[in-house]
Amino acid sequence: MLFRVIVFLIPLLLSGQNLLPPIYNYRLLEYKGASKNWDLSVNANGELFVANNKGLLHFNGEQWNLNKLPNNTIIRSVESVGERIYTGSYEEFGYWKKNRLGELEYTSLTQLIKDHEFTSEEFWEILPVNNKVFFRSFSSIYSYDGNKIEVVDPQPVISDIVEFNDKIIVAGGLRGLFEFKNDELFPLPNQELLQGKTVTDMIVLKDKLLVGTKLSGCYLFDGQRLQPWNPKINDELKLHQLNKIVRLAENEIGFGTIKNGMYLFNTNTDSYQIINRESGLQNNTVLSMLLFNDQLWLGLDNGIARAKLNNSIMYYTDYSGTLGMVYDMVNHNDRLYLGSNTGVFYFEGNTLKFVNGSQGHVWNLIEVEGDLLCGHNTGTYKVEENGFKLLTSQSGGYQIIKVPDQYATYIQGTYNGLTKFVKQPNGEWEVTKIRGIDFPVKQLSFETPSILWAAHPYKGFYRIHLDDDYAQVVQTQRFHEESAPSEYNVKVYNIKNQMVFSSEGKWFKYNPIGENIVSFEEFSNYSNKELLFFDDTHFWFVDGEGRKSIIYTDLKRDSLMITDLPLRERLIPDSQRLIKMNDSISFITLSDGFAKVNDYRLKSQSNQRALPVPDITVLNDQKNKYSVEGKIEIPYKNSQSIIIEASCPEIIQSRYYYELEGPKEYSEYAEDGFINFQNLPHGEYTFKVSTAGMDNKVSAPNIINFEITPPWYLSTISMIFYGIGAVLVVITIRLYNRRKFMRKQRELEKQMEKEQQERLAKLEKEKLAKEIRLKQNELASTTLNIAKKNEMILELKNMLLMNKDKFSNSQRYRSFIKKLNRSIQDTEDWKRFEVNFKELHEDFFERLLAEYPALTPKDLKLCAYLKMNLSTKEIAPLMAISIRGVEIHRYRLRKKLDMDSSDNLSNFLITF
Repeated sequence: MLFRVIVFLIPLLLSGQNLLPPIYNYRLLEYKGASKNWDLSVNANGELFVANNKGLLHFNGEQWNLNKLPNNTIIRSVESVGERIYTGSYEEFGYWKKNRLGELEYTSLTQLIKDHEFTSEEFWEILPVNNKVFFRSFSSIYSYDGNKIEVVDPQPVISDIVEFNDKIIVAGGLRGLFEFKNDELFPLPNQELLQGKTVTDMIVLKDKLLVGTKLSGCYLFDGQRLQPWNPKINDELKLHQLNKIVRLAENEIGFGTIKNGMYLFNTNTDSYQIINRESGLQNNTVLSMLLFNDQLWLGLDNGIARAKLNNSIMYYTDYSGTLGMVYDMVNHNDRLYLGSNTGVFYFEGNTLKFVNGSQGHVWNLIEVEGDLLCGHNTGTYKVEENGFKLLTSQSGGYQIIKVPDQYATYIQGTYNGLTKFVKQPNGEWEVTKIRGIDFPVKQLSFETPSILWAAHPYKGFYRIHLDDDYAQVVQTQRFHEESAPSEYNVKVYNIKNQMVFSSEGKWFKYNPIGENIVSFEEFSNYSNKELLFFDDTHFWFVDGEGRKSIIYTDLKRDSLMITDLPLRERLIPDSQRLIKMNDSISFITLSDGFAKVNDYRLKSQSNQRALPVPDITVLNDQKNKYSVEGKIEIPYKNSQSIIIEASCPEIIQSRYYYELEGPKEYSEYAEDGFINFQNLPHGEYTFKVSTAGMDNKVSAPNIINFEITPPWYLSTISMIFYGIGAVLVVITIRLYNRRKFMRKQRELEKQMEKEQQERLAKLEKEKLAKEIRLKQNELASTTLNIAKKNEMILELKNMLLMNKDKFSNSQRYRSFIKKLNRSIQDTEDWKRFEVNFKELHEDFFERLLAEYPALTPKDLKLCAYLKMNLSTKEIAPLMAISIRGVEIHRYRLRKKLDMDSSDNLSNFLITF
């Protein structure tokens, strides 16, 4: 459950600063009700009940639930009495009671009212006295004795009712106080001071009645005489409209106002603190207040708040943002100084003041030789009464440590090396840079007076040997073996004369005998934790990731875990520091202030009170909700996810330790009360849950037993069916194997037949391929023969043409020429060619004509010859034309085929 953490104001003096315990604000979206919370009540277990505009809010310490009245009216008052929670609303009052599943069910009491009619009444207060419960509206008082209801209609307006000295005292509007007796109101004596004043609330204070009025402050009434209450807080209450009063302790009173939040008044010191929006409260109008086991609940006009009084951890928070993130603290000359990312601050009384000239990032504050030195982003300064004196401009003053066995000599790590500080007899500081180191040094620790370990922010650590004057570095050692820690963000410590390192959650130490880095077994249980502080006996660790809990331990038996949520949420990652002030007081730097830890009170509070046993409210499976009383049987089909809800409303931010025993076992800590088990096997289980304290001690357990029934397939009937099924399976398998064998045999036969067909097809294919090759050869041969024949005829024709004059008979000459032309143009040659061509290229001419219908037979011939990849020279005799004629014909054919000049005509026809 997520809380927005703010702070609650309680005086605690230390150097004058305001230190505050934490308060937790519950906002509307979290408790899922309306904004206004009119009244508060708790039962014996600490469960909270809130009268809200939307209904009755119930908080069990883990979960909020809203319960609405049947008529959905506003609930104005609530009071827990035994197992009943009485509420008052508009013309309605009654009680709620938990059913076996822990849900609240409402019973109205108005049906018991006889011979009376409501007059638009709302019930603003419920008062249990002896065996009766009184419900108060502004006009009437209703008393319920468990069987019947009696109604009293007094004349004055009723604004409050309280039990005082075994009497019931009623505030009668503007007419003072009355005693309610025998169902009548009797005026009390000496009420003149209250005439005309509206009484808002009354409490018993040291055998007297403290009477609070709306705008006139408080009065004291001893039963006979009324007198003004004189503390100075009365003027504040008059100004800001007193609304509610609560007794917090013997000497402490809480006043809730309408305009300025809550006032916490100490009757011994006559001092008060104000809790309002300026100090972190989410709303200034306090409608209701309640104290239970040092936990203060506030019902506000917008929201609900919860505070832990007498807390062992107190907080200072800067809501203005001026202070920023705190990096170091020191108590110097009885004044508390803070170093932050914005400068140096100090407290003067309750006021936080700034050290002039210190603006910038502060890394370190330390008191040395009676002076307060500040390691600053721009250098190192001496913090004086009225100023900020520069000692060295070496930027980035990280850590300053004393040189062992040397008088008033210190070494500081900076952004670019080491600096030596020596205080002179005249009180001045001599500052010199140590030669031989020019890289940033964030952390230092001496192994011996002359050997210094330095941690680089990014490059690991160095073992540095210094000369006798600490003026320069003699030798620098690095360690790169596999066992050495990661170089990023290494931290180095001298713990009981051992050099210890932490890096990426692991712990190492320097082995001087082997001169190597080894694991540090003493801290093996504190992996992924940072060391905040240590002394001769105890260590403070904080989780580097996750919960960020702080562990205070001596590494043996004495161990304490601090799980305060405000502390964990406001720690500074990698920069949190713990500053020990004395044996019992420690400070921890935070992102917006600091925390003060009272070690003694922390231990005593941990040991004083036995941890309460948590409640187990309900158990849910995937479909049903079960009462935790009696035996619980969960059907296996719904058991994939089982949620057990535990709560401990007496503790803020409860932690739990649970154990599950059964077929599957678990034991873990839980941060909230919703414990989920998934995919548990069937069987009987025992679940134990305890509240876990800060020291990891646990309370006595709350125990429930539940059973996950076997799945249907493991029942007796199922087993019989399984036997029958096994026999059927054997028979089925035999039949299946037989059928499988027969099927396999058929498949083999089919496969052999298929292979035979494939072999035949292959042979046929080879035969066809052979025939095609033969035809191709035949076609090529025929074509060549025709070409040679035509070529020879053409030669004869040319010879005749050249010797034309030698023929005496022209008739005979023409006869020879005609015969030669007929031989060249013999269609039989073309037909034989066409037949052979079509056998090889079956539909070539049809496709070509379909695509290009304008082609002539002569064009088709040329296409056929080109498809056979014949050259122009070879085509010319076939077509009985010259080579030039073939080229012209090819050009015309290219045009008909709509081809570009760059395209190859032969390739086109070969691939067509």
